[in-house]
Amino acid sequence: MICSVNATVCNGTSCLVPSSNYNEILSLALSTVLTVLLAMVMFSMGCNVEATKLWGHIKRPWGIFVGFLCQFGIMPLAAFLLSLAFQVQPIQAIAVMIMGCCPGGTGSNIISYWVDGDMDLSVSMTACSTILAMGMMPLCLFIYTKMWTDTDAIQIPYDSIGITLVTLLIPVGLGIYVKHKWPKKAKAILKVGSIAGAVLIAGIAVVGGVLYQSSWVISPSLWIIGVIYPAVGFAFGFFLARLVGQPYYRCRTIAIETGFQNSQLCSTIVQLSFSPEELEVMFSFPLIYSIFQMVFAALIIAGYRIYKKRCSSDEDEDLEKEKTQDVIPSSYAIKNEGFHIEDSAVDGKRTQL
Repeated sequence: MICSVNATVCNGTSCLVPSSNYNEILSLALSTVLTVLLAMVMFSMGCNVEATKLWGHIKRPWGIFVGFLCQFGIMPLAAFLLSLAFQVQPIQAIAVMIMGCCPGGTGSNIISYWVDGDMDLSVSMTACSTILAMGMMPLCLFIYTKMWTDTDAIQIPYDSIGITLVTLLIPVGLGIYVKHKWPKKAKAILKVGSIAGAVLIAGIAVVGGVLYQSSWVISPSLWIIGVIYPAVGFAFGFFLARLVGQPYYRCRTIAIETGFQNSQLCSTIVQLSFSPEELEVMFSFPLIYSIFQMVFAALIIAGYRIYKKRCSSDEDEDLEKEKTQDVIPSSYAIKNEGFHIEDSAVDGKRTQL
């Protein structure tokens, strides 16, 4: 018998070969590629954002505040209650709680575009929730995980949060500049980027499933939570936004921002904080949540597109009504323009409230 070239110890026909780090290298390479692709997609999304309107949301952050309540109020509480209701193992409950305390993911900006959401609000919510997560994540984890673990054991990867901010703010900023300087080119970029973004989201799910296929053997209760939890985020985000009087296009935006969590950040926290033995029973939940949040997002997009197609004659009238009901001046309520020919000038009439 011929020993492997990388064998470290050989004794007759027995050889000791070091464990392969192929998966680790592949994971790093794919993460780098996906980060670059995501930055490119966010650049295209920035081509549908205007600086003045983005600044308007920051100056009058009512929509951002509602999103904050959903992100760091409803989602952690829902994670805690679901963990208790299904009586999952403590280590699994911690994984559910970490997911519930994560900020919104940048994929939510892509989904918001496809449902004609408020892209200025979407970008500002993602940026603000990511920044606030540096303080809110440790606080929420301290409040909710005390009964299962020592909160000092959970490591918050501030470098990963910083990378998320960089891949969001810099590309979006460049996209805003392109929209300002070359609006027609911005529309072409937006068309390509919106389709690429949908493909990228699906690709991330497939890559995660392939790389971590050994984590799929888990208890049925985690599967059930993984199905229910994203739906809870989307539903409560929408209804809370509507309850406080937000127009429908903003309700859709807040719902997407609430239900679409940063599952990559959750996976990073879990990997940093727990042993390999513990990872076997908890690492699958971020993957399950990631897949089902995408499934629900796809259903929301499909449902909205069908509704929009069937009710196209009323679409312009509905959008105009939403503009007049907006808490920020009506010029802030715009329709995503990536798949629309240049509109003719709209007259100056406004419906009196």
